[in-house]
Amino acid sequence: MSTRKMIFAACCMVLCSAWSCQSRDGGVERTRLGRPASPEVIARMDLTIAPDGVGLPVGSGSVEEGRATFVAKCAACHGSAGSGGIAGPLTGGVGSLTSAKPVKTVASYWPYATTIFDYVRRAMPLTQPQSLTNPEVYGLVAYLLSVDGIVPPGTRLDALSVPKLKMPNRDGFVSLEPDRFDGNIERIRNTPSSAALPTIHSRTRRAYCLVLMCPI
Repeated sequence: MSTRKMIFAACCMVLCSAWSCQSRDGGVERTRLGRPASPEVIARMDLTIAPDGVGLPVGSGSVEEGRATFVAKCAACHGSAGSGGIAGPLTGGVGSLTSAKPVKTVASYWPYATTIFDYVRRAMPLTQPQSLTNPEVYGLVAYLLSVDGIVPPGTRLDALSVPKLKMPNRDGFVSLEPDRFDGNIERIRNTPSSAALPTIHSRTRRAYCLVLMCPI
């Protein structure tokens, strides 16, 4: 047997032995990989906002407050009024999706304003994610949507008003869900109409919805 084959055989034996020990001893404890997530860590990750607004926190923010926050914490990457810089544009492109040169932005493409709140709170600013307060995020949503006239200049948004906003591309998506689905899978699971739901695991359905709401 060649040296290469001997080394390969030895590696296989070691791997099989390790797998056997892991299987007998419960695996996770034996490998000592990872660590239990603390309640604080779970709370920081549990930020999902449903399209119908479930999960939105208390607080509010105005267009003017959002403008000030944007200039201080967002414009360096996203440019003036969200027109684009070293990061992509957030505004503009409304009405262009059916043209020969569609411009996909938060304003023109995303179907739900709640998704803007979710993403901004979760991931922005890039250098310090989750550092924005809830009022700052509400203000940023209000300001960004005001740039394209989706909300008037004097708007103040909160947990009640954000889900009621209709984005320009709200009806531009094909869904696996029944008509009039509002994005809250848990609420309709036990209703008579739930029998019409596709036979897809709830997490898969939610992941599908989230993928649809992300810009390409």
